[in-house]
Amino acid sequence: MFENIGDIYNLIGAQLVLFVAIMIWSSIWKYIALWKAGRNNSLVWFIVFALVNTCGILEILYIFIFSGMKKNNFRQKKRKRR
Repeated sequence: MFENIGDIYNLIGAQLVLFVAIMIWSSIWKYIALWKAGRNNSLVWFIVFALVNTCGILEILYIFIFSGMKKNNFRQKKRKRR
């Protein structure tokens, strides 16, 4: 499979770079989502983001889809009352 030890080091190096890139990607989205959930007083979302690691997928969905739903629903209810 591996002809010499250099092939193993090259494989480990490539995997390490990929791992670090995924961790940076995930951390950026996680911190943005945590900040946004904290500002929206969404304790459940904040706890989920703090405990679950989804490589940024759940965080991206929250930032662009779920965090806006609460505000939009509140604005629509407020408009209906007037």
